[in-house]
Amino acid sequence: MMRKEKEIEVLMVEAGKHPYVETIENTLWAFQQAVGGLIEIIGLDEDCLIIGNDESKLMGLPGNRRLRGDILAGTFLIVGSDGDEFISLSEKNQVKYAKQFWEPEEISMEEVADSMHWEIIVFK
Repeated sequence: MMRKEKEIEVLMVEAGKHPYVETIENTLWAFQQAVGGLIEIIGLDEDCLIIGNDESKLMGLPGNRRLRGDILAGTFLIVGSDGDEFISLSEKNQVKYAKQFWEPEEISMEEVADSMHWEIIVFK
């Protein structure tokens, strides 16, 4: 296991803007500040994760990008992962995901609202 990096390079993706590389502290507080609230983690591939705002759609944040049939709302960032820790996003993945998310998307608030889904889990 790697020693935790104090600062990491991430790819920041804001609504209406091109992605850019940013260096941030590798702390929960810094991630919450970056996305504007509680975080949610979405698997992107085997060594990359998306960190977004867990309540982005409920908060009415603007639609940002489409991913796998869903809409990501609000600012999100892409980090590297070694399995146990967040790590700097590799240069190769910075380029890969900057290309994938390069063009800002026009996403209406109605599309964001329509993409909200609720899951009810019943325990017996």
